[in-house]
Amino acid sequence: MKAINRRRFLSRSTASVALSPVALKAADNQAARRTTARPLVVSTWPFGKAANEKALAVIAGGGSTLDGIEQGVGLTESSGNRSVGLTGIPNAAGVVQQDACLMWGPGHQAGSVCAIEGAVHPISAARRVMEQTKHVMLAGKGARWFAEQQGLETVPVEAHLAKYEAWLKDTQVPAAQGDGKEEENHDTIALLVLDKEGNLGGGCSTSGWGGKLPGRVGDSPILGGGLYVDNEVGAAGATGLGENVMRYCGSFMVVEYMRQGLDPEAACVATIERIAKTDPRGLDLKINFVALDKQGRYGAAGSGNGFSYSVTTQSVSGVLKSASLSDLNVGPIGGNRFED
Repeated sequence: MKAINRRRFLSRSTASVALSPVALKAADNQAARRTTARPLVVSTWPFGKAANEKALAVIAGGGSTLDGIEQGVGLTESSGNRSVGLTGIPNAAGVVQQDACLMWGPGHQAGSVCAIEGAVHPISAARRVMEQTKHVMLAGKGARWFAEQQGLETVPVEAHLAKYEAWLKDTQVPAAQGDGKEEENHDTIALLVLDKEGNLGGGCSTSGWGGKLPGRVGDSPILGGGLYVDNEVGAAGATGLGENVMRYCGSFMVVEYMRQGLDPEAACVATIERIAKTDPRGLDLKINFVALDKQGRYGAAGSGNGFSYSVTTQSVSGVLKSASLSDLNVGPIGGNRFED
């Protein structure tokens, strides 16, 4: 039988996708980004490594996959991260408003909270929305009220106003005018799991854009924006400037490219290229994606250079560099910053 050229095969088998040289290179290198180990956990940024390991420890200890996702993301929410949890940079009114969502492949279940204030673990509130209500998303004061009714830990919102004033004094830049100090900016935790039964799930949490207008909601709690899970295909998560993800249903697009036959990294690359082709900013988008599929393949890509992601199994846990589509700097650990 005549050998089939891999690039030619990929081009033919994904006829509806115009594969760029970057996407083809990602596909050619996919063999190194595949594992038969289960559970497989993939997440955004180097700080995701600890979250991955926590998720695996919970599952190994008898917890469910959802328990692992909730507690893994919850670890980041409690870690002191500057854009996840109550230690995140407050909005322009001095209040930390958080967004989170959780998806579970079986039954295509989902729960989400947005602009929630004073919640110690918004990912837990998102899970309760999924499991305890007929709704998918709760917002603002209603989300906090629900979290309290569920017995989840909350703190007084006023306790965080002094922190914002101290941050403003330290930056010496009015919130509505300039850029925050980049070394203090981090970004979203998006965590994806392929478990031993072959089921997929994911969670996403952030305190959002530092100095944002009160009530601003980014991509993190938006299903198909910051997170999307399809139990037949794969899962994807996003991090970076949420406005540039949510306007294009970014994580949904990644999963749909995987459905068409692309491996996870090539799907992330193709998504960014498609967004950049439409967006006036071109590749100056400050967006990044991670993904995994039912076969145990995983990958990531960023519109700029410097995005890294964490991959963990029971035997290996490490941080990998993503594919990059430009030499633009994604920032020290993420894209959460003020914009002009």
